[in-house]
Amino acid sequence: MPERESNNRGRAEIETELSRIEDAVDSGDTDLSGLGFWRLVRELKAHPELASRFADQVGLIDRKAFEQRVRPRFPVPLGNAVLAGGVTVGGALLGWAIACDDPGQAGVALLASAGVLSVSAHDLGHWVAGRMAGIRFSSYFLDGPFRIQPGLKTDYGSYLRASAEARARMHAAGAVASKVAPFVSLAAWPATAAPEWAALAVLGLGLVQIATDAIWSTKKSDWKKYARERGFVGR
Repeated sequence: MPERESNNRGRAEIETELSRIEDAVDSGDTDLSGLGFWRLVRELKAHPELASRFADQVGLIDRKAFEQRVRPRFPVPLGNAVLAGGVTVGGALLGWAIACDDPGQAGVALLASAGVLSVSAHDLGHWVAGRMAGIRFSSYFLDGPFRIQPGLKTDYGSYLRASAEARARMHAAGAVASKVAPFVSLAAWPATAAPEWAALAVLGLGLVQIATDAIWSTKKSDWKKYARERGFVGR
């Protein structure tokens, strides 16, 4: 009985905290960290039964804050279609690099294919891995320091209901997809008339992305989120 009362009291406290945070967001305060929202989310992740119980309210608060802060936003089907089109263009460029007899044109096409595939595959990797785990997504938006690269917003309620391992896989999938893409183009180089400089440039692109992940993503982006969610596996 005492343990049950403790759990009930904990739930009541969580409900009170979430209501306070939601009221603040409704009033225009979107600083979720300052409001204690992410601290509370970490506590919920450590107790999957509570995470499932409060997932809808957590997702609603996150969505409200995001939509107040971030514009423009684009429907997920539209964003997926654009990125799938990018993958098609990247594949066509790779096909042209293989078919073209002119070394200069083949080299440019080979390098362009690596760049286009890398950009296009990233969020599609997140989306595919997420949907396989039951995670939904609410919109695409413009992300990055210059607000020109695509970003994919997670529906946090479904994210919280997914297992920690599935959440980690979702974060890793996009990073892996974009890092593999240049090496797909590089693997096709022997079948092209592209000169050696093109192969070296594609290799350089792939290595720079890997280095960027090691230096930056582990502290700020996908690999940091991967490690964070792996920390909840088995709880």
